[in-house]
Parts: sequence; C-alpha cells; structure tokens
Amino acid sequence: MSDERARRVAQLRWQRPEAIAEAARLRPRGTRAGRAGMVVIIAADHPARGALRVGSDPLAMADRAELVDRVLVALRRPGVDGLLATADLIEDLFAVGLLEQDPVLDGKLLIGSMNRGGLAGSVFELDDRFTGYTPSAIAELGLDGGKMLLRIDPDDPATASTLEACSRAVSELAARRLIAMVEPFMAHRVGTRVRNDLSPEAVIRSLAVASGLGATSAYTWLKVPVVEDMDRVMRSSMLPAVILGGEVGPDPGAALARWGAALRLPTVCGAVMGRSLLYPADGDVAGAVDAVVERIRLASEHGAAAGAAGR
Repeated sequence: MSDERARRVAQLRWQRPEAIAEAARLRPRGTRAGRAGMVVIIAADHPARGALRVGSDPLAMADRAELVDRVLVALRRPGVDGLLATADLIEDLFAVGLLEQDPVLDGKLLIGSMNRGGLAGSVFELDDRFTGYTPSAIAELGLDGGKMLLRIDPDDPATASTLEACSRAVSELAARRLIAMVEPFMAHRVGTRVRNDLSPEAVIRSLAVASGLGATSAYTWLKVPVVEDMDRVMRSSMLPAVILGGEVGPDPGAALARWGAALRLPTVCGAVMGRSLLYPADGDVAGAVDAVVERIRLASEHGAAAGAAGR
C-alpha cells in the first residue's frame, strides 16, 4: 500500500466514518457453499491479539499497509471465498474499496473475530475476553458470522469465563442465523507461555467441548488444526469443520499434502488459512493461495466421486 493510499484511507475514516458502515450493509453477501463445494477463507485477525510474529520475524504483521496489500492479493485470487478479521482490518478494506472503486469484499463470506482479549504472552492470556465484534454488530453490519478462540486449560480458572462467553456467543449468533466459528484447543502453560496441545487425544477432547457449546449447534462450524491421525480426530464431531493452516515449516509441499488429506475427510468443508498464505517463505502470496485452492478443488472432486460411488 502506498503512502498516498494510507493517507486517503485515514482521511476517509476521519471525515466520513459512516461511509464504511454503509458500504458494509449494502454489499452483496457471500455463500456458504464455496466455489468448489468447499470454502477458502483468509484469516488475518492475529494482530489484534498482539500476535505479530511470522517465522523468525517478531513484527512481520506489524506493517498494516503491507498486510492490507497481502490480503488484497489473496482475496482477488480465483477460488477464495471469504475473510476472517477484526473490525479495523475489515473496515480498512471497505475504505480501500470505496476510494478505489474496487469492492473486493462484495460476495465474500465475512467472519468477524470476536474475542481478542487474551493477548499473546500476557499473564491473562487464557482469560480471552470478547473485545472485538459482538453478535449484534455482526448482524447489523451484514457480516456472515463470528469466530471465537477457545483455549481450555484445566489448571487455569480463567478458562471457565471464556467457556461461558463462547457459549453465549454461539447462542446469540445462532439466534440470528449466523455462523459461529469456534477454534478450540486444549492448552497449558510452559513457564510463562501458553502452549496448545496438538496431540490427537487433546484435539478430540477440545472438539467434543466446543461442539456442545450454546443452546443450539445448528450454526456452529469448528476450526480445526491439522494434526496426526486426522481421520480419528474428525470422527469426534458431525459439525461442519474447516481446517486451519498455522505456520508452515521448511517443506511447504509436505504441509500441502497434509492439508489435502484432511480436506478429503467427510465433515471437512473447507480451509481457513492465515500466515501460511499471507506470508509464505518465498513471498509469493498468489502462488501460495492458488496451491491451496487447487488442493480444495481436488478434495472436492474426490468427495463428489466418493459420494457417487456410495450411491
């Protein structure tokens, strides 16, 4: 993003802030079906929790102009269905669309990130309060759903309040027929740092808890990490699930293969990818997105063929 674009976005926010909300309410909504029968959603809600690191760079996501540029590249690729982000980033993109007459968010699924209060590295990290979107704001602005992070540490009393808040949010979103995307982890502290337990048994337990939140699960989607023994993991719930990417190691091909295998499982309906696509090691955002979209296409074709064979 050029300095001139950033200046114009700030001026629009300063002089006509109501224009952004109006653009949000008037935009054409997205579809839950996705272009290939599965959804591909770009996630960019990390900065609001103070999680700016990518790889060895602790401030990789700190440059907002660069982040917006990368998100725009990703959203414009064929096969990308939506965005998961906090209000500030979604509104930056609406502002860019107004200023440049490029409504990049039209027809996209927009998932508002809700609980960002568990700041990365803080002593209160697991007291993950809802400091972002509310269900009523998501409905008023015409977004398609809300996402919540649920880290469960049996040894931390703060987990109870986060569980209660997530349960309430699931119920309130469902009452408005909006997606409630829940990202659960069993977690524990190692020294002062929170670590997610990515063993199959821990992920199964977290999905069991998340599936039962709220007065109804009719609109609940699960956001699930790709771990070992995914077939057994995904048998723990019959709710729609999207896989999350996380950071990619030195072998992107191996990560793509793991994602591809997970996408073929019966309850997996797509992928929500963040830093792995926005900050790939080779810097090619478009190429990283296209590779995942191709995996989605192949998985969708595999699912259609399996369904036809079953009939």
